[in-house]
Parts: sequence; C-alpha cells; structure tokens
Amino acid sequence: WWGWALGTFLLVRCPSMRPGPSGLWALHHTGTSPPSSVQTPSFSCLGQLGVFPGGPQPSAAWQIPAGQPRESPVIYICGPLEMLHQIMRLAQRESLTNGDYVFFYVDVFGESLRASATRDALKPWQNKQSQDVGLRQAFQTVLVITYHEPQNPEYQHFQTQLILRAKEEFKVELGYSLMNLVAGCFYDGVLLYAMALNETLAEGGSKKDGTRIVQKMRDRKFQGVTGLVSMDGNNDRDTDFSLWVMGDPESGEYEVAGQSLGAVWGALPPLTSSPLVSPAPLSTLAIVALGTGLTLVMFGISSFLIFRKLMLEKELASMLWRIRWDELQFGNAERYYRGAGSRLTLSLRGSSYGSLMTAHGKYQIFANTGHFKGNVVAIKHVNKKRIELTRQVLFELKHMRDIQFNHLTRFIGACIDPPNVCIVTEYCPRGSLQDILENESINLDWMFRYSLINDIVKGMAFLHNSIIGHHGSLKSSNCVVDSRFVLKITDYGLASFRSSCDAEDSHALYAKKLWTAPELLQQGRLPPPGMQKADVYSFSIILQEIALRNGPFYIEGMDLSPKEIVQKVRNSQKPFFRPSIDLGLHSEELAVLMERCWAQEPAERPDFSQLKIFIRRFNNEGSTSILDNLLSRMEQYANNLEKLVEERTQAYLEEKRKAENLLYQILPHSVAEQLKRGETVQAEAFDSVTIYFSDIVGFTALSAESTPMQVVTLLNDLYTCFDAIIDNFDVYKVETIGDAYMVVSGLPVRNGKLHANEIVRMALALLEAVKTFKIRHRGHHGFPGPAQRSKRWVCGCSSRPPALAPGDASPSSDPALKIHISSTTKEVLDEFGCFELELRGDVEMKGKGKMRTYWLLGERTDDSII
Repeated sequence: WWGWALGTFLLVRCPSMRPGPSGLWALHHTGTSPPSSVQTPSFSCLGQLGVFPGGPQPSAAWQIPAGQPRESPVIYICGPLEMLHQIMRLAQRESLTNGDYVFFYVDVFGESLRASATRDALKPWQNKQSQDVGLRQAFQTVLVITYHEPQNPEYQHFQTQLILRAKEEFKVELGYSLMNLVAGCFYDGVLLYAMALNETLAEGGSKKDGTRIVQKMRDRKFQGVTGLVSMDGNNDRDTDFSLWVMGDPESGEYEVAGQSLGAVWGALPPLTSSPLVSPAPLSTLAIVALGTGLTLVMFGISSFLIFRKLMLEKELASMLWRIRWDELQFGNAERYYRGAGSRLTLSLRGSSYGSLMTAHGKYQIFANTGHFKGNVVAIKHVNKKRIELTRQVLFELKHMRDIQFNHLTRFIGACIDPPNVCIVTEYCPRGSLQDILENESINLDWMFRYSLINDIVKGMAFLHNSIIGHHGSLKSSNCVVDSRFVLKITDYGLASFRSSCDAEDSHALYAKKLWTAPELLQQGRLPPPGMQKADVYSFSIILQEIALRNGPFYIEGMDLSPKEIVQKVRNSQKPFFRPSIDLGLHSEELAVLMERCWAQEPAERPDFSQLKIFIRRFNNEGSTSILDNLLSRMEQYANNLEKLVEERTQAYLEEKRKAENLLYQILPHSVAEQLKRGETVQAEAFDSVTIYFSDIVGFTALSAESTPMQVVTLLNDLYTCFDAIIDNFDVYKVETIGDAYMVVSGLPVRNGKLHANEIVRMALALLEAVKTFKIRHRGHHGFPGPAQRSKRWVCGCSSRPPALAPGDASPSSDPALKIHISSTTKEVLDEFGCFELELRGDVEMKGKGKMRTYWLLGERTDDSII
C-alpha cells in the first residue's frame, strides 16, 4: 500500500480494481470507514475503464455499475497526457464534464503545462494536430497537480549553475523546468547527510554507524537550496505541491489556484472516525443577536461602499488632472531652463524622448518642455485632434494621477484643448538611457550599469503590480534619468491617448519595434499576463543594449535594417532570431538572464519580481545604503565630466594654438597680440626700413612650359626654402604673390640701422641657396633664378602689405642672380664697412625717375669676399 497525502486529495490503489499497463485508475470515494485489517481510506470503483497497452482506444467507454452512488464527484487520474485526452473525450460523451465531477491529473513535473510542437504553454488540453475544440470545455473540470517550484534566490542560482555546468562539463542541454527540482532535492539530501554525519563525528561516533546518523536526520528542519527542508518521524520529507486550474475559459490558460505546503510524502494515518460532528442547535436569543450583528455589518459595509462610490464620482467629475493650454508657458530659454539640469550634450542620435536644443542653442533639453506652476515639465503631444472623455478615459487619467513611485515619471496632467492635445509629465534633464549609452564619452562601469538595470526592474515590478498592469512599449528611449541619476520609466498607461504617428512601413516605425516581443508582433494585442511577459522580453533587449553599448538588437557580423530584424523576429522560425551575446563584455550569469528573458515561450520568461532577486544579487544592493549608492553614482558622473572637460580643454587649446600660429603668419606679432587683446590697431610711421623684393627671371616662359601643378610645386619648394633661411635674420616677410617675394627689416620692431645689414646678409644667403636649388620636374639644379632688389625707403606703414613696396624696377632690366641696391642702402652699408659693392649707374625707376644704384658683390670676412 502506498499513497499521497495531498490535503483532502488522495491517489491510492483501489482494492476492487486492477490497473492496466498504463497505470491508470479512477476512484470513487464512498466515505465509509475502512476495514480494520486495512489501514487506509476505503474507496469503491466509480467506473471500469477499458485499458489496453499503449493507453485507451477510441472504442473504450465508461461503464458505471448499476446502483453505483454518484454523489462523490472526485476522480483521480495518473498517466500520459494523450491518455488523459482520450478519457476526457469519453467523459464528455458520457456527460461527466458538466460540473458534477472533478478530475485530478497528477503531473508532478508539469510537462503537460510546458509548450511543445502540438500545444502552447499552460494549455494541456490543446492538440494542434486534431484541432479538437471540445477538449477546452471538458478540461474546465480537470485540475493538474505538480511539484511547487521554489522561488527562493538560492534555488534560482542553483538552477542557473546546473544548466551552465551541464552544458560546459557534460555537453548536455538542460532547460528551465521542474525536473531540475530533483537535482536540488539530491543536493539537499547530501547536505542533510553531511550535517548528520558531522554531528555524529563531533559526538565521537563513527561514520559507519548508520542507525545513529539516520536518527540525527529524524524530525529535522533546515534551510536547503530548495527552501525549507522538513523531515518527519519516519524520515520522510514534507513535499510542496501546486494545484493548477483553467483560470480563463476563453483563452484556456491554466494558472496556480493553490499550494499545499508541507504535504506528507509517506504512509497515510488510518481514518478511525468521521471528521464531521453535528453542531448543537442555536438558541432564539443567539439567532436574534447574530441576525442583528449581520444586519449592522451589512449596513456599515453598504454605507462605506456608497461613500466610496460618491467620492470616486466626485473625483472623476472634478478632473484634477486637467491642464489648460494657456497654463503652459513657452518662451525665453534662459529664463525657464537655467535650473533645468545638466547642459552637457548626452545625445548623439535623437530618441523618442528626443535630445533637442532650444532656439538659442545655449541650453540643452531632452524633450519638448514647458513651464507649469514654476516647474519645468515634459510635454508629449498626442497625434489626435480631440479626446472623447468617456468613463474609461477618466479612469485611466485617475489611475495615472494616483500612481506615485520613485522609478516612474510622475504624471502631472493632460491638456485636451484642441488642437493642443498633450500629456504633461515630470522632466528628467539627464536624457534617456539610449542617449547615455550612445554617448561614448560617458564611461559606465558595471556598478553604474547594474544600478540603472535595478532601477528599471523596480519600476516595472511596481507597474506590473499596479492598476495599470503593464507598459506595452518598453524601450531604452523611454527610460529617462533625472538630475539625481535615478532612472525612471515614462510613456506608460493612457492607452486611449497613445497612437503611432509613423507611416505604416516607415523606418522609424520598425526602429521602435526592435524591443517588441514576437507574440506581440504577431497578434498586436495580448491579455494582461501576456503583455507583462512581453515587457520582460523588451527588458532583455535593453539588457543587451546596456551590456554591449552597440545599440538595440546588435547582431555581430550582420548589418540588417530594423524592418528585416522585426520580420525575422515575427516569423519565429527555429533557431529563433535574437541579438548577439559577448561573454568578453559581460558575465555568464547576465547572458543566461538575457536568454531567459527573451525566451520564445512567454511562460518560460521570469517575471519582474523574480528579476528583482537576480539583479539584487548582481548589484549587491544589500551591502550598500541608498546614500552610498547615490554618492557613488554622483562620483562616477563627476569623473566622467572631469575627463570630458579635460579632453575638450585640450582640444580647445590645440585649436587655439593653431589659430594663433596662422594669425602670426598673416600679421606681425605685435599687431596680432593687440588684436587678441581686443585693442584697436593704430597706424604707425617708421623713419627708415629696408625692403627686399625678388622675382624669378623667365618665370612666364617657365610657366608656359610646365603644368599648373608643376608650377605650384616649384613655387612651394622655392619659398619653403626661402622661409627656412629668413628665420635666421631680423626680418619680416610681407607677402608672396606669384613669383614675387617681399621681405622687410626695421618693422614692426625697430632695430636702428641694422635693418639694411639684416636684409643684405639675408639676400646673400638666399642667393647661395638658389644656386643649388633643384627644379623637381626638370631634374637639374639651378635656373635663371630671381633678380633681387633691395632699397631703403621711408614710408608710412599701411594695413595692406603691398603698400610697403618701393617703386619697382622692370624685372626684365635686371640680370639673373644679381643683388641690386639703392644709393640710400649703400650709405647705410658703408657705415658697417664689411660689404663689397659695385656701381651699376643710373636706372629709371617707376614713379621716381632716374636713381643711382649699386650691385652687392658680397660680404668681407677678414681678407675674403663672399
């Protein structure tokens, strides 16, 4: 004899009925006392079911013996699911599924509730091959008994590690199912034995003393990996079971109706007496008192319900949520956004929360904003001309106003003044999570990332337990960060207000669907439990987005458009299309969590209450206080700001240096410094300066024989050579135009009479360099070279450098490789007495008439002449 004590439910062998090969029997409880020789409850057969190898055949039928009492409506069944389908068809044919009977199906591992090729999850009645619609109605009387899956974090961690190690060490693919409970029970069994053995050894016993060790296990309780382990006096463990019923007759999905915690796994105690005791009759006074009390209680409850109803109607009629359009202020950005938060650019690409600049481009905001009662608020315009205030819409707005949670953006109100229909919510100045993840300049360590993930889980867990029930469009762009670096979820609720304004086949529409669950893509709308599981899928895509920081639904090695990705996810073809996982960037546990959250079957995805346990362990939330966590976020963000400011400062200084160098090349140093200081540059007169002017003899003919690029290369090589030489002298290059090269000494910094000496020595150095200069495209050294003229000239300095030039001699009148100087320059050079000069004679100068000029031959150093 054996049995299961399951509250009031039993599964036993029937003495008057022998089970067939399938192990199936049906029992009818008679309620009579058992024979004294049999220590078990007495049952009589309700019906004889024909049982054949492999299960009942379609011809099998229920045969209820004549005179069999039908007042006990409980039938227990244990066998394959296909056999249960056959039995329920026969039972429906015999009118046994009209509510008079209840069928208990024992499926300890819950295999009938898991999805397969022939049925969906939580639908044991379904058979996609036969399409038998009547079974759903018949299964409304079927209750399924399974093991109760532990919900403690230790078991969840154990199950995750079991699947990982089975895959890594034994190459076995395990799934998340109740079968893993067996491994947990074995683990607890070994732990119980180890505890008993340690106590035995501590008391001086032997490990071979089995009786003593077993005695240590008796009537013991301890916390194991599967929860509380409780042993009875027979060393049998109390086992927990779950009872599943069809919760929604329309969808046919099963749900847990109750749990039997600590049911005995072992022998049944004998039933010695009837549990029913006839109560004593009540007196007249007691009946009157009881009736009066019940009347008062009913009156009080009715009054309270009526009062609540009146208050509810008053609140709905007051429309406290309503905001007039003229109450929203729009205007000067500096006035309204000075205190709106960070002005740091956090967004590289726009999102639905939209990083937008004000019209002045001075302050950055991350949404359409306005000013309402002294506060900056986010304004989301609704793509509807008007809103019909039905009772459903009024309740939606009331529920939104009632919800207050730290990780949900606060609903302030709504404007329904056509055409300015909009939703007004709390404004979070740090931008959306998508903005932060896409900004590579912000460094996010894993402590910061887990804090953001934890905020999402807390917000979604609260939302799922609230009257709203689900989000329906969770994505990283509607997870926003406030000024205290707390992540909040927005764009929830108010289904009557929200509608897509994107084109039917637009890129933006598919980009917003990258977070959408496959079942939601296929059906468009799901019941509330299904919408919650769809939110879990959306959360998994955000997890991958946070872990890899490569955008939503990143797939390594593939460049697919959002439309292609959405179509592959909607098709749900095996292997199911999912984003990439990179264990080099995140932990294995996080990868397993992502895979569980984006499982194809919604029933296999954890809910957010379970996710809170996982994320709390990842984040080590219990080890730090809220203040420490906030300070850590502030420090992380401050470090990011310091690094970013330092990088921007270095870039600014580098650009400033380049700009100053360019300015010094264009203008004299003293003039550039005055302009940098914001001063006005005054014209200045110089008594005497020496100007050098040279051009290339035969340049016109040379240009005609060369290509434009060859001419440019020639001039660039020549004047680069000249620029390197003049740096060694106290001179200032005025300009370079074509083949003309103009240098002056004695300005902008006065140097007495040294200006002539500096220019002449520079001209000699240039002459020596020209003699060895190589024309690149001709392949030989030297060319006719520049004719050089140097003249002392007294003039007023102008802002245009060409005005400094003296009267120009005709280039064709000067021979090549000669230095031609004026008489005034010769007079200054004679004072130095170290230059060799030769009279050239009188030369006609433009605008000056005839002037006496000289050739500069060289500079004396001791007895030599250069």
